[in-house]
Amino acid sequence: MDASQTVILRGQDAAHPDGQYGSIAKWFHWITVGLIAIALPTGFVIKYITDASDGATKMVFYAIHESTGVTILACAVARLIWRAMNPPPAYPDHLPAVLRAAAAGTHHGLYALLIIQPLLGFFATNAWGFPLQGQTAYLGFIDFPKFMDTSEGLAKILSLLHTIGGYLFVVLLIAHVGAAIFHHAIRKDGTLMRML
Repeated sequence: MDASQTVILRGQDAAHPDGQYGSIAKWFHWITVGLIAIALPTGFVIKYITDASDGATKMVFYAIHESTGVTILACAVARLIWRAMNPPPAYPDHLPAVLRAAAAGTHHGLYALLIIQPLLGFFATNAWGFPLQGQTAYLGFIDFPKFMDTSEGLAKILSLLHTIGGYLFVVLLIAHVGAAIFHHAIRKDGTLMRML
């Protein structure tokens, strides 16, 4: 493709040679990053917290983790709706097909987990008999209705799937961050700048 046929990418300028996402998409991305930075650590450490008396500390961690998870779910759904109405900028011509496929696979996996993980956690807590009420109410004061009976067998399955999803999320997150660093530091293209 010669210079006269080069496609101008949306948001392309000197600071964003490969185009850029819109400001609302960027907000969704970075808010999600902040929420994940809360949800992942609290989720991984909860089982190691032991209280000498009433379990109050552990319940605080559950409340933070669960409220953050529900917020991530709401943010992910809103983000996908926004994305459907405002498609992201096209990949630049210089990006090889294998890197396009890797980026698409990682993004689809992360989007899927942003929805599946909170749902698994929400269903698991209900199956254990601990809906988002009282000490673990959403944001500390919004009680969600209990919609299922306690089922230890189902709770164990859902909790296992939620744990597996958590580790898978970490793998995809490392791949995503690693790819951003690879593009910026090694390929020296404008991929990272698309979201800045």
